[in-house]
Order: sequence, then structure tokens, then C-alpha cells
Amino acid sequence: MSLAGMIEGMAKESKAASRQLRRVGRAQKDSTLELLADKLIDMQADIIKENEKDLTQARKAGLSAAMIDRLAMDYNVIRGMADGLREVAALPDPVGEVSGMRKQPNGLLVGRVRIPLGVIGFIYESRPNVTVDAAALCLKSGNTVILKGGSEAIHSNLILSDLLEQALVETGLPPKAIQVIPSTDREAVKILIGLDDYIDTIIPRGGEGLIRFVTGHSRVPVLKHYKGVCHVYVDEYADLQMAREICFNAKVQRPGVCNAMETMLIHKGIANDFLPDMVKRFRDANVEIRGCPRTLELSQRIKPAVETDWPAEFLDLILAVKIVSNMDEALDHIEQYGSNHTEAIITNDYNRSQRFLAEVDSSVVLINASTRFNDGNQLGLGAEIGINTSKLHAFGPMGLEELPTTKFIVYGQGQVRD
Repeated sequence: MSLAGMIEGMAKESKAASRQLRRVGRAQKDSTLELLADKLIDMQADIIKENEKDLTQARKAGLSAAMIDRLAMDYNVIRGMADGLREVAALPDPVGEVSGMRKQPNGLLVGRVRIPLGVIGFIYESRPNVTVDAAALCLKSGNTVILKGGSEAIHSNLILSDLLEQALVETGLPPKAIQVIPSTDREAVKILIGLDDYIDTIIPRGGEGLIRFVTGHSRVPVLKHYKGVCHVYVDEYADLQMAREICFNAKVQRPGVCNAMETMLIHKGIANDFLPDMVKRFRDANVEIRGCPRTLELSQRIKPAVETDWPAEFLDLILAVKIVSNMDEALDHIEQYGSNHTEAIITNDYNRSQRFLAEVDSSVVLINASTRFNDGNQLGLGAEIGINTSKLHAFGPMGLEELPTTKFIVYGQGQVRD
């Protein structure tokens, strides 16, 4: 069978499974997630063995340290995946909730009920743990899913696919509710995003190039997760010790992720007191600083920033730094170069913090906290399927609550329209 025929066949099966899944109650879905968690623990040695095949190939291919970090699965990662499955199982079922029930003058009762989106095509790079997270969220929300991982994680994703299918079969759910495309051919993505007769939503998660390709070519509606150009603005009324800890965490704790700080903005009023020590701490952690002219005047061993540094998602130990004259300049910079992902302000001035909350157009805005908290788990959503930086139909981390939609339901007693 051709690649196109195989993927279209998978989409047809997913569409058929979607109808079956609409009738499944919470208990059966939760038992499947619990069983899958047990299987992950039981099979962790085999999973790590398959993952090592991917890591070996990744090193040979010269993938970056950040990509290899995302790809790697050890016992702690697998236990975390299992814990995540149990957390999703413990969450309320988002499907079937009725809201807004009201009686019309003609006696009709009109309301809304939460329903699955239907068939989701999920395209992602590295991070084989995302295979399980996405599968869990889709299943719990009543959606079927076709998963297309990156070629660099093919061995990891295939063994996880086997475990997913086993759990579905053993709990009596349609085995085609969760499918992994078993191909490393890049053409598979193009085929998948053209199947608008069968797929209801495409969710891409990965580098900016992948997102832009999917958005530009898809015939299916896309929930976009563009790059994370995240800023921390250190205001003139900031607690400087707090600011040092937050900025260091936001950049260094895990630099290869989308919610890491990429640009640090500093009010000129505190730059002399804040910047030299902060730069030294970053330098000791092997962070390369690229600064504006004002920054270069205050500290040595800093590279001059160029225009392309301001909109850059480095995903590495590289940081752009700019000293701003006032809060207006900071807000203007974020408006121009931000990616609607995550922005933070460090300040003890309430009015400034509230202005920042109101004016910054971003999926998550933080006051006196690290950008690293823009994460579904950290924000109390359980696992997430991605961070949507567009505004339809959700904005920000997409957890279980964001995966259903609603339809109107109407109860009548024989009414006809005049």
C-alpha cells in the first residue's frame, strides 16, 4: 500500500472509532489510562532500550543538546509519564457537561453540552513522552487521535504505540482510537493535513519551521503553537534579589524549551545595581549574553546584539539583554518582538503590574514569577497537548478542559416555527 493510502486508511478508521468513543463513559476511559500507566512501568526497560536506538542515531546526526534532551527517556521520565496518566484519569470527565439551559418564550429548552472535537491529527518533534500525554488527553476528552512524531523518535514512538493499542484492546475500547503513523517520511505530514474529510483539527507542536509549514499547507483547521520568544522585564521597582533568582531560573533551568526566557529587559534606573552581578552569574553558567549598546557599557565580555537577536527563540544558553528607558519602551519591545507565548514582569508596584497584565498580549502573563511556569502541569491542568499562541478556540496551555467543544441541545414539546 502507498503511504497516502495507508494514512488515509488510518484516518477513516479514526473517524469510525470517533463515533464509538462518543458512547464511552468515564470509568472505561480512566481504566484504560490506569492500565497504560502500569504497562509503562512494567515495560520501562524495553522502552529505554528502544529510546537508546533513537538517541544513538540523534548523536550521529549531530542533533543539538536541546533536541537530545527532549528525546531522552530514562526511568524518571517514564515514571513521570505514568504519574501523568494517573493524574489525567483522576480529573473530571470534560465531556457531557450541560450549561446555559434556558427556556425560550415558546417553551423550548435550549442549552449547550460539551462534546469531543472529533478526530485530532497531532504532529510533533522529539519528546516521545508527548506521545503518551497527547494520547491520554485525547482519549479522556473523547477524541480519537492520529500521532505523527518526528523521525528522530521513531523507535520510541513505535513501542509506545504498541502499549497504547494493548491497553485499548484489553479494556474494550476501539483499538484505532489512538494511532501512530509508522513512517519517517516527511511526506506523511503533508498527506495527513490534507485529509479534511476525516480529520477535524490539526495540532502541530515543534519548531517554528514545522508550525509554519503545517499552517501554510493544511486543509484542516490548525491550533498553532508558534515559537516562544519570552521576555522578563525587570522594573525599576523590582526586588533585585528576587529578580536575579527569577531571571536565572527562567534562562538556565532548562534553556531548550519554549517557556525559557530569551530576552531580559531592564529598567535603566536599576541597571547599574542589577546587571553586572546578573551577567557574572549568567556567565558562570555558560550563558552567552548579547546586549544592546547600553548593556555593553555596563559589563564586559558581552557580544553586541544584532536585530535578528530580538525576535530569536534561541532554545540554548544564549540571552538577549536590553536596557529600556521606561516601562513604555519595555511594552513596545514586547509588542514588536514577542510571540504571544509568555511574558513576565518583576515589580513591587501594583499599578505597574496591573498595567503589564492588561497590555501584554500573551497566552500567559506572570508577575514576580519565572516564565518556566507556562506549562499545563504547573498551572494545574494536568498534562497538556501544547500551548496555543493563536486565540481560536483556546489561548495558552491546552489541557483536558480545552479539548472539547460545545453543541447546542434543544428540548421541545411539539413546537413548530411560525
